[in-house]
Amino acid sequence: MSDGSAAFAVSTGEPIAKAVTARPPARRLPTEEAPWVRRLLIGLAVGFLGLFLLLPLVTVFMEAFRKGAGAFLAAFADPAAVDAVLLTLLVAAIAVPANLVFGVAAAWAIAKFDFRGKAFLVTLIDLPFSVSPVVAGLVYVLLYASHGLFGGLLQSAGIQIIFALPGLVMATIFVTFPFIARELIPLMEELGNADEEAALTLGASGFRMFWTVTLPNVKWALLYGVLLCNARAMGEFGAVSVVSGHIRGYTNTMPLHIEILYNEYQFVAAFAVASLLAALALVTLGIKSWLEHRYAGDLAAGHRH
Repeated sequence: MSDGSAAFAVSTGEPIAKAVTARPPARRLPTEEAPWVRRLLIGLAVGFLGLFLLLPLVTVFMEAFRKGAGAFLAAFADPAAVDAVLLTLLVAAIAVPANLVFGVAAAWAIAKFDFRGKAFLVTLIDLPFSVSPVVAGLVYVLLYASHGLFGGLLQSAGIQIIFALPGLVMATIFVTFPFIARELIPLMEELGNADEEAALTLGASGFRMFWTVTLPNVKWALLYGVLLCNARAMGEFGAVSVVSGHIRGYTNTMPLHIEILYNEYQFVAAFAVASLLAALALVTLGIKSWLEHRYAGDLAAGHRH
């Protein structure tokens, strides 16, 4: 402290320690929002999520148990409900592995190679994001129904696509295809080809290179894509509704069964099945969050790689 500052402190009777520790008020950075702006934005975000996401979700579970656990369990005593649950799980069990193979192959081709038509392939991958699922279902009907383009050939061969399990699977694959590929493409492009080229230089085969080099590098993005694809597959309504024919106990998945129950004014049963579907989605989200928390270090290391 300078002599002038000390003399001023003594003359005013202010303690020297207080005069020394006094600091000018902190100034807000030009890019930093004012406190009231931060509070307003946080309040808007929380209010939006609560009104449009949390409240409807809570309402589903409240309505499902509105008449007690007995009425909730009675909804699943209906054989049609059991068939809808099993069919939903079966469709997802077929569609997700198929999209896993297609998504990895498409991401590999786009990220690792340059070829004519690459931009068109990327556009095709994004197509389900821009096309209505109902339109996709109608296209499958025009192609594979008995009066469709390939319907005659399929019917003569004894193969039924529309109003059967194959149509449900195909429609689900269409609407869920981008999820895995879109998770993998940016990461594969960022990683480049250096690791694969080094593995090939050391004598690794293409199959071994994929399993020991490429797959470990993209495993977390692949897992996220699979989780999102599975959640979307179980909840798909539009495309599946068009190709299913709404045959109770045969082609009705859980979303379609919920619609039928609601239209028949069986509200408790409808919300009971809806709560199971919501619970499956929450389990998927919980697994994703747990993986992010449990393997945060590995995720950060993989991103830096």
